[in-house]
Amino acid sequence: MSKAARERSARDRLAAERKRQAARERQRRLLAIVIGSVVAVAAVVVATVLIMNQREKNGKAEVHQGALAPLSREADGSIVMAKAGVTKPVLEIFEDFQCPICKQFEESSGSTVEQLAAEGKVKVVYRPFHLFGQQKDPVRINSLRSAEAALCVPADKWISYHDALFKFQPAEGTKGFSPDDLVKWGKDVGVTDPNFEKCVRDEQKKSQVDSMTKYALETRKVEGTPTVFLDGQALDLQSQLMSPDGLKAAVTAAGAGK
Repeated sequence: MSKAARERSARDRLAAERKRQAARERQRRLLAIVIGSVVAVAAVVVATVLIMNQREKNGKAEVHQGALAPLSREADGSIVMAKAGVTKPVLEIFEDFQCPICKQFEESSGSTVEQLAAEGKVKVVYRPFHLFGQQKDPVRINSLRSAEAALCVPADKWISYHDALFKFQPAEGTKGFSPDDLVKWGKDVGVTDPNFEKCVRDEQKKSQVDSMTKYALETRKVEGTPTVFLDGQALDLQSQLMSPDGLKAAVTAAGAGK
């Protein structure tokens, strides 16, 4: 190979190597841009989640909007929601405010329960109790505190407070339902009773929660939550409790035969 040919070959190799280096540099820049974008998006997502969690933790409870049947509290602590004169069929809801499935039931069918009562098609009896008495803290404490606080709330504020407890339900195993929050949410929904805060902080309803828990577990043989009875018959979780249409059908059928 002549000297000129060797020089051309060297120049060609050098040019080719420069092209490869330029291509690698473009790839590195592109990769850096992609990684930077992914990191930025991830940071936004994390920040959003943290903000939402913080708002959820320190959020404001809201007054229930929409029609409701009259509410009253019975001597045993249960809350009755029914139009005047409606005595049948009876829908009894045994629930624990720390129970995740109870929250799912409320999100799926809570408004349906309220609608049926407002239309005079059913008498609803809410029976909150302390299911997680044998669990370790903080689940046990959350379960007990929320039930006690709910009994401190006047009957006419029950639905709003009930909604707040499920909205702000702490994840299992995490701290939540602090006395400060429980008092704040009551005030958010319009509780003005000067004894409310003391009732919550001093756990004045503990003995009544204990009685309601004993009734649920020993008398009614409730084994888990939510347990919902329609005229004494337990409803199916998936096909009736988690299905607004299934729940409506069950109540309609019971009403037809009352």
